[in-house]
Amino acid sequence: MSQTLDLAIELIRRPSVTPDDAGCMDLIAAKLEPFGFKTEWLNFDDTRNIWSRRGRSGPLLVFLGHTDVVPAGPLEDWLSPPFEPEIRDGQLYGRGAADMKSGIAAMTTALTRFVSRYPDHKGSIALLLTSDEEGAATNGVVKVVETLQERDEKIDWCLIGEPSSFATLGDVIRIGRRGSLSGVLRVFGVQGHVAYPDKAENPIHRFAPVLSELTHEVWDQGNEYFPPTSFQISNIQAGTGAENVIPGRLEVMFNFRFSTALTEDRIKQRVHAILDKHGLRYELNWRLSGAPFLTTKPELIDAVQRALEIVLKRRARMDTGGGTSDGRFIAPTGAQVVELGPINGSIHKVNEHVSIEDIDKLSAVYEQILVNLLAS
Repeated sequence: MSQTLDLAIELIRRPSVTPDDAGCMDLIAAKLEPFGFKTEWLNFDDTRNIWSRRGRSGPLLVFLGHTDVVPAGPLEDWLSPPFEPEIRDGQLYGRGAADMKSGIAAMTTALTRFVSRYPDHKGSIALLLTSDEEGAATNGVVKVVETLQERDEKIDWCLIGEPSSFATLGDVIRIGRRGSLSGVLRVFGVQGHVAYPDKAENPIHRFAPVLSELTHEVWDQGNEYFPPTSFQISNIQAGTGAENVIPGRLEVMFNFRFSTALTEDRIKQRVHAILDKHGLRYELNWRLSGAPFLTTKPELIDAVQRALEIVLKRRARMDTGGGTSDGRFIAPTGAQVVELGPINGSIHKVNEHVSIEDIDKLSAVYEQILVNLLAS
């Protein structure tokens, strides 16, 4: 087996369900330190973060990943135990195989090979790992970035190993992500007996036309890089459980995935205008998970595309789809951000897996990106 595959297996064996790191970062730090990387632990609350850097001058290229994984789900649905990695039919199975322990393994071996070939490389290289990406993401990369900014450590390029590929390795790279804005809306009515609706006010009935308007609203047309903004209801709750009681309150949870064609403030203004137009009595609490970001400067994108051409004989389609990633914390610093990782078809599912062949190919692509940007 290759060093990259061996390392991926060792990482999957560690049950690092968010926010537990389960020793993954200790393993990676031990691999990098002999090659001149200085590891710094930047832990906050229950979250472990490591910042392993080689070099002090610019430009700075950062590889970014997360060691935490989502829960395995029903164990009886797995063909093999989720934290006992198993190879079957050319695939490596286990929780985190695709999201994103094989990516971390590929980054690590690419870094050690590159440094062995180019010990006097230009600029600096760093690996940033967190155990708080799949969870609340409040004590991970966002806190590390604040620390780096306080120290005037500027990231020029950031390559994230999230599983971006769709059908074949390297067919898609993400050069941005949509923003995510959530709301919890409480609509107030008057509880009463269903036989006496004139003595009550049904918040479900009051909200129904609002729901129709919100779901039919054209929020924007998107743009060259982003699809139109999406509004989705995720939860609706009301009622006492009795069939003869008009509820007194309705709670609705919703989410906007929005492009750079809109702003957080503009979305809020338009939603409140619709609610107010219908005369609802309500309260609405908002939470921004991340603003949209887009990399348009060419250096990192070109380096990634040239590496894909050299190693895989293909160029990637540039995309901004998917959910949020930790790139939303890096991009506002002015860094160029690109996501490139394994095929994402099995992520967060039972029997998560990644192609063994792809693990080594991904490491080779990462190494070539380093060569393209920093070879002396």
